[in-house]
Amino acid sequence: MEPLSFQEYICSLDTATLPRILRICSGVYFQGSVYEISGNECCLSTGDLLKVMAVALQKVICEDTETGQTMELPPTFKGLFQPAPAPGPYPTLQGLFLKGTGQQGLTLHQVLGRWDRQPQPLLCPAIGPRALLLHPVYEVHATMHLRRDTVKIPSTLEVDVEDVTEAAQHIHFARPLLLSEVLGMEAALPAQAEILEGPSGPAVFESAWVPRLRRGQRLQLHGHSHAWRVLASAPSSGRHFLLSSTYQGRFRQRPRQFKGVQELVAGLRPGRPLRVVVTQDCEGQGEDVPPLCMGDRLEARGLQGNGPGTRLLCHRHGGEEEEGEGEELLLPLGLGGGFVEEACDSKKYGLAELLEQQPLPCEVRVVAPDPGLERDALGALPALRLEARLDQPFLVGSFCEEPEEGFEIPPRWLDLSLQLSEGPVHPPAPCTRRSRVEELTEAFYYRLLAQLPGSPAPPPPRPPKPAQAGTGPGGRHPSAHRPPVPGPLPMSACPAPPLLPLPALPQPSTPSQYGRRRPPRDAGEAPGTSRAPAPPRGPAQRHTALVGGQGLPAASVGCA
Repeated sequence: MEPLSFQEYICSLDTATLPRILRICSGVYFQGSVYEISGNECCLSTGDLLKVMAVALQKVICEDTETGQTMELPPTFKGLFQPAPAPGPYPTLQGLFLKGTGQQGLTLHQVLGRWDRQPQPLLCPAIGPRALLLHPVYEVHATMHLRRDTVKIPSTLEVDVEDVTEAAQHIHFARPLLLSEVLGMEAALPAQAEILEGPSGPAVFESAWVPRLRRGQRLQLHGHSHAWRVLASAPSSGRHFLLSSTYQGRFRQRPRQFKGVQELVAGLRPGRPLRVVVTQDCEGQGEDVPPLCMGDRLEARGLQGNGPGTRLLCHRHGGEEEEGEGEELLLPLGLGGGFVEEACDSKKYGLAELLEQQPLPCEVRVVAPDPGLERDALGALPALRLEARLDQPFLVGSFCEEPEEGFEIPPRWLDLSLQLSEGPVHPPAPCTRRSRVEELTEAFYYRLLAQLPGSPAPPPPRPPKPAQAGTGPGGRHPSAHRPPVPGPLPMSACPAPPLLPLPALPQPSTPSQYGRRRPPRDAGEAPGTSRAPAPPRGPAQRHTALVGGQGLPAASVGCA
């Protein structure tokens, strides 16, 4: 079949023969199309194949043969058409096509069904007395190789095509998959895959293997990971981690600290006494509330009363010589001060055992690093705050060039486009010890923290400082107003239920100090390691792809 313009081919196409495979012969960049303006754009290069799946009539351009004026007819137009004498070099209709039909005219769709590559002069009393030419505009739904979505192309696109259906029956139009889609394809795993497009959006992990997830990288996908995770933070260094349930380090509980009576109330647990030591002197409130002195030992027992008069019942122990004596105190909930829990538990816990004994959030210290890690970053931290348990699905993967070293990737946080291939995957599954501790980027941590059930809102802005020397206009110091900074969960927060699965995250709207993307760092890197500053990003630029190897511009078409 010789090449035809796309419009000629689609207008004469018998839809009963779909699908049809077309090869792009030549074309131009159609810059003014609404598809390009709306931002939906793909490239058609010479030699590309299209598999036409459906054709839908969008509108019909009706042209007056005498004046050249045009008007649009919707597909639902009800007027009837009749053949008209052809004053110019137009082909006659296929015989007198109304002969023997008994009809007064043909509907719009009947006329288009008798199309013979060129428009034919017609009369339509519903429009006017002069002869008309009809130019239909179709929307063509087609698939392309290695493209996820269906391409929607206007039939008026200025490209030439050739029908190669008979010669291309063996060609398979592969559709890329998202890694999140592979989660539901357990029967297809293990399998090899090639990355077609790397992860988009903000970085999630600081690990060195994440930047390798780029176009062309070949992976082995082994199956689902059955481990759950715990979100953790290091208050002393500002680092944030994701701990796997396979982590083999040992923990010891740290005493909880409370700021004020309100946090003491939130720290009460049914059936378990809460014994604390006062760490900050607190003035009394009249005869009802005596002062608290540093070193006082209190046992919080429960609430009494209700409404504004609710108080916390505490027992203040006497000195060491008066162990059995003491006094009862009723402390108002608004009373400040500082308290630290009397903890005498020196037992070492594994991660699963610790979560059974201690509700989250809680503070711990790693007293025995994971022996399976070459360098356990958690062992050097003076304190670690365990904040929430996460039941996010992970896939076990490895790089084809390093099949024995695996990693665990969360597809709903780190999604990417890939194509499964036929290569073999050799058992057993790789070791994933390096995924036992993953350091999170600061931006993703705060994004994740904000989506935890029961997470508190960021603190309000600080009130303005009193007017003094050196203040700015209006009596305000230039540094009086600062953006709110999201803080960690309070020690008194209730235990958080498992986190619901998250989709791939968009660009976070956190303050700028949390939005910087640091270079990759393994979880084992020491917190004091210095880094060279990353160069600033330039403004995003838009490029138009050219036809490969032909020197021709590509045709812009719309895609769903």
